[in-house]
Amino acid sequence: MKRFIIVLTAVFLFFSIVNLRSHSEEEKMKGTISLSGAWALYPMAVRWAEEFQKTYPDIKIDIAAGGAGKGMADCLAEIVDIGMVSREIYPEEVQKGAWWISVTKDAVVPTVNRNNPVLADLLSKGVKKDIFISIWVSEKITTWGQVAGNNNRKTINVYTRSDACGAADTWALYLDARQEDLLGIGVYGDPGLAEAVRKDVLGIGFNNINFVYDAKTKKQVENIKVLPVDINENGHIDDDEDFYDNRDDITGAIAEGKYPSPPARDLHFVLHGKPKKAIVTAFLKWVLTEGQKYVPEGGYINLSKEKIEQQIKKLESE
Repeated sequence: MKRFIIVLTAVFLFFSIVNLRSHSEEEKMKGTISLSGAWALYPMAVRWAEEFQKTYPDIKIDIAAGGAGKGMADCLAEIVDIGMVSREIYPEEVQKGAWWISVTKDAVVPTVNRNNPVLADLLSKGVKKDIFISIWVSEKITTWGQVAGNNNRKTINVYTRSDACGAADTWALYLDARQEDLLGIGVYGDPGLAEAVRKDVLGIGFNNINFVYDAKTKKQVENIKVLPVDINENGHIDDDEDFYDNRDDITGAIAEGKYPSPPARDLHFVLHGKPKKAIVTAFLKWVLTEGQKYVPEGGYINLSKEKIEQQIKKLESE
């Protein structure tokens, strides 16, 4: 009888420990994760959050766009758990405690209005890098005829971003400049800049690809044309440079390295130090594993297998 009581007590303690551990693990998977930052990452982050919450319905994920600069500032100040940053991480940010993992990839593309007066020439010839520099940085080129190589005297209406953001930073980096060097009318946010060009026949701007391609049709949005880059600078767009017609074509070109980097770039989740909350760690690990299957359909580009493994190792080992 005494032995039976001892065994029964042991069994009871075992299941109590198991239940306590299970309850503890469930408790860890409850709470709120907050993100803010890059417009470039916003659509992908929203999709990830939706899918993650299907598995973990007791976790609430709040996401706000506002530019990479805001995302970095918010995470370093610990206003949010994760900052979405669509540019390189600066050394001074690392000194302040910025810790990050790369999660996906996309690109910035130059844009014009579909009714641009010299559109046919622009699409057939493309635009060289030094022309873009002369438009946005030095202001040596001010008319559409100068861009297209004809006599059109219509003035170029140049647009840039007013908010500190990864798109402008990346586009400026491609032009051997900084965001503050970019000339033009400042417009807030990716949607705002796309809308400015969409409404202005003489406008030129730049956007992250998911703001100039329709998510359903994968075609370029109404009244916007992506301006082809003459990558080899031979004065016309060759077949292997002609990959802007739909979202699948441009993402494929980025994945294959046909589109230059910058303005192609990695996108990051940034924290103030390594994640302290278990649910944040779980979310980051999910993004790097299960979450990667949603990347192509979201209009983004998967990082290489090797790079993903590096990010997972960073998350698990540091």
